[in-house]
Amino acid sequence: MAARLQPGDPAPDFRLLDQHGNEVGSSDLRAGGPVFVYFYPKADTPGCTAQACGLRDALADIAGAVAVVGISPDPPARQARFDQKYSLGFPLLSDADHAAADAYGVWVERSMYGRRYMGIERSAFLIGKDGALREVWYKVSPKETPQRLLAALAG
Repeated sequence: MAARLQPGDPAPDFRLLDQHGNEVGSSDLRAGGPVFVYFYPKADTPGCTAQACGLRDALADIAGAVAVVGISPDPPARQARFDQKYSLGFPLLSDADHAAADAYGVWVERSMYGRRYMGIERSAFLIGKDGALREVWYKVSPKETPQRLLAALAG
C-alpha cells in the first residue's frame, strides 16, 4: 500500500476509462480548474449510491468551481448503468487493476463478517489546477463527502 497522501503533495496521475469507454486523464481534468476525485467501493450499492447522489445534488452549488470524478474498480458498463440509473452527470472511472487506488493509498485490506479481502477505502481528494492536493479525506463517510467538498470550496 502506498503511503498516505497529505495536502500539498502532488496528486498521482491516472488515465482510466470512463462510463462511456473514453480515456480520461487527471491532467485533462485539471485543465479546467480544480478536480474533486473520490474513490468508492462498488457502483449501485447503498453507501456508494448515497455518496454519488449527494455529489450530484451538490453540483448546482458548485457551479463549475470544480470537476467531480468518481473512481471504483467496476467496469465501464457497470459505471454507465449506475450513471444512467441515478442521472449522476459526472465522470465515473474504471480502475479495474486498482493502479489509481494504489497510488492514492486507498487500496487496502478490509474485513467484513470475519473475511479479509483487498478493496477500496472510501476516500476523497481535492486537487488544485497546479496538480497539488488541496484537501485529503481518507475513510470519508458517504453523507459527509458532499459537505466536505462544499466546505473546502467555501473556505
